[in-house]
Formats: sequence, C-alpha cells, structure tokens
Amino acid sequence: MASSRDFAKRYEADCRHLNQFFSGNSSLNNARPVLEIFTARSSQEMKQICRAYSSMFRQDLLQLLSQQKTTFARVACLRASEPCVRDADIARDALFGPRLDGDVLIEVVCTRPSGKVALISQAYQARYSASLERDVSARTSGSLNEVLLAFLGSSGYHGGRVDATMAMCDAKTLYEAVESGRWVDQRSILQLLRHRSGDQLRAVLASYRRLYGQELARALKRKDNDGGGGGGGGGRRGESSFPGILRAALRCAQLPERHFARAVRAALERGGGAAREALVRTVVTRAGVDVRRVNQAFAAKTGWTLESVVRNEFGCAAAAAAAGEKVDDGLTGDMLVELLKLA
Repeated sequence: MASSRDFAKRYEADCRHLNQFFSGNSSLNNARPVLEIFTARSSQEMKQICRAYSSMFRQDLLQLLSQQKTTFARVACLRASEPCVRDADIARDALFGPRLDGDVLIEVVCTRPSGKVALISQAYQARYSASLERDVSARTSGSLNEVLLAFLGSSGYHGGRVDATMAMCDAKTLYEAVESGRWVDQRSILQLLRHRSGDQLRAVLASYRRLYGQELARALKRKDNDGGGGGGGGGRRGESSFPGILRAALRCAQLPERHFARAVRAALERGGGAAREALVRTVVTRAGVDVRRVNQAFAAKTGWTLESVVRNEFGCAAAAAAAGEKVDDGLTGDMLVELLKLA
C-alpha cells in the first residue's frame, strides 16, 4: 500500500510534467504523462496536485490552464476543477454567456444528485458572490424559471431515506395534476418537486409507472399535444411549454444517460461547433459517473459510438503530428477517448 510520502513524490512528479508542458515546452512526447494525469487521477488527487503545484511553482494551476488559449488546456482545466466548482462555472456561463442556455441549466440542476446541487450552489456563491437561485430567478422566465427554481429548492432535502409510501401518494398526486382537468395543474406539480430529493423523486416516478402503466413524461407529452399544457405556458406547446420543460427535467433526473446522449445528438444536428462543446461537457462531467451508459444510449439511437464522434470532431495527436499539423485538437480527442473508458 502506497504511503503518503509515495503519493507526495508522485504529485511532485506530476507537477513537473504539467509545468514543463504548459510553460511553453509542449511536445507530443511530454504530452503522454500529462494525458495520464488528467485521465487517471481522481478528483481528490487532482485537488492535491493543484495544491502541490501552487507550493512548488508559486502559481495557481487552474489559473495557468485558464490563461492558455487552447482547447486542450480548457478541457484540462475542466477536468482538474472540483466537480462542484466546475458545475458552478458551467451554470454561470449558461446564465451569463453569449446566450441564455436553458438546456444546460436544466442539465446541471437536474442530472446531479440533490446533495451535489447544494454543493454547486455553495461553490457558485463562493466564486461569484452571488446566489445561484437568485441569478436563475433574475435571468430566466416562465416555465423554465419555475421548474429550475423547484429543483434548486429541492436540494435542501438530500440525505434522507426514500419513503415508498410517500412515493405512491405522490404518484397519485401527479396523476391527478396531469389527468384530472383540462389543464395540467402546474402549481401542485411544482410544490411537490420543491420538497422531494432526487432519490425520492425517482421513487415517485417509478411508482407512477407501476400504478398507471406508463411514464409520467409520456402522459405530459400527450397532454401537451392535446393543448392542455397549462395556462402559465402562454398557450405554447413543445419543448418551451411547461410539460415540455418538465419532461426534459424529469428525463435528466430519472435517466441522465439518455439526456446526455440526446444532447450530443442534438448538437451534432445543429453543427457550428455545438457538437464539440456538447462532447466536452458530456464526457468530462460524466467520466467516472455514467459515461459508459451514455455511450450505450447514444449508440442505441445513432449506431455510432461517442469515441467515433470524438475522433471525427477532434482527431488524434499522433495522426496530426504525422501530418505536420497542430496537435491541440488531437490531444483533446485523446483525452476525451481515455475519459470515455472510466466506469
């Protein structure tokens, strides 16, 4: 078993490799140990490496990476960041970037466990001296605003045991809210979402399926198609209506791998660099979580693997070097492919 001294020596060696590579002496040969650092080290190990780097070189590693104008450094920075800090940054960019990105906000808030959402909110407050909940409230509107705030509110309910009896009662409440009237009862649904953890909500959705023989998302889609989305949706149907936004949020909470597979497919259809962004966000944030299930869900719908799409978008470093081209994209592709292997 490795001692703390052994780990300290390894972290020091890692820091020297990183300093050499990101201080203007990068090459394909010294890229190999750098790739291993960003793909084989755990989140806690990366935290220790960042501390060791600061001690050895009197420089913040994440700041150094963020100053580099390469795709590889950007992906490395995302990988090296603590997950809650990384997600806080992703949420911030979705709120205040070139355009408001509701899909990414739903992704961050609804695919993460309730306890992680609470940590993301804390990290957001620490980094930006602002409340994530208040910024979401100020920057979004309509059904997107209501659903996001309901899920953010539920983050305070993490840690408790799943209550099967309550889940059955909640499933009946949701059925009444969707099926009993001409319109979807948005208030009842949002009230329930605000007070249920992610684990409890998944139990509710499973109970709904057992009781009524279909997914809640399917019932919402049918209601939306019939024009019963709810008065608060302004008569809209589809993805921007209350049922549409709620279905996206529930898919994130219940089957995140399907959400990420769908997000990459949609980005490929949009083109214009969207696929690269979706691939980076998906692979980096789901590596070591459920990236293999994401790959399976993606392949089931498209017949392609995520690795093949990564190679198509970024290539590989060895091929780029052999062709006399810049290797930045290729190194990014190599890193993402290695991250796809993490269970």
